[in-house]
Amino acid sequence: MGAHNAAEAVVRVDGLSKTYGRLHALEDVGFSIRTGEILGLIGPNGAGKTTLFECVAGLEAADRGKIFFGPAPVDGRHRSSKLFYVPDGIAPWPDQPVRWVLEYGLGFFGGRNGIYEQLVADLALAPLMQVPIRALSKGQRKRTLLALGLLAPQPILLIDEPFEGLDLRQSREAAATLRKHLTRDRTFFLSIHQIADAAKVCDRFVLLSGGHVVAEGTLDTLTALARQRAGHDLPPDFEEVFLALA
Repeated sequence: MGAHNAAEAVVRVDGLSKTYGRLHALEDVGFSIRTGEILGLIGPNGAGKTTLFECVAGLEAADRGKIFFGPAPVDGRHRSSKLFYVPDGIAPWPDQPVRWVLEYGLGFFGGRNGIYEQLVADLALAPLMQVPIRALSKGQRKRTLLALGLLAPQPILLIDEPFEGLDLRQSREAAATLRKHLTRDRTFFLSIHQIADAAKVCDRFVLLSGGHVVAEGTLDTLTALARQRAGHDLPPDFEEVFLALA
């Protein structure tokens, strides 16, 4: 991991807060996304992961805080030129076949034509190209959405639950595809609830719990922090590290 990782922050989230009535979904959230890395957003159900993604993508307006692209803060209306968001559980253009959806995305977004055929092969989409989106299984739809996101031209790709609905083999293939198509000009930010999946694919992690960032760093950094907080050694298991920090 980390072949393309660099210290430069391409996105910085500073003091992000969001409430829904009395519910504090996010509270003073801050972290960085570095250019050329795969960053994992990890947290239990209800931690605020989807809300955070929607605020970063500009779909939800935060109550407070700023999101910087480089040195300057960028409001939600102007983030789409740099950032492409793939939500979980959506079925875009449900009556259209997979081929139409991917080719429409290429044309509409001005996508990465050069990797189209390779992505179809990497994500085993060839048998599905004539199948309408509404007829796909959850896993088949997820693979189609992964392809749509990877074809997008924006340098920063946010994917909510990229492995949801995939079996073990498909999850491994999807993780390998993400790593394969990570380049120096691309950054992937993934929200993942399966800790084992996150440990296999991500370079660094942001741990979110109760709307707060409780830790950020590489697995080694988080393991050291968890041992410090626990006051004793922990098994070399990311799930144990996560539980100790969250």
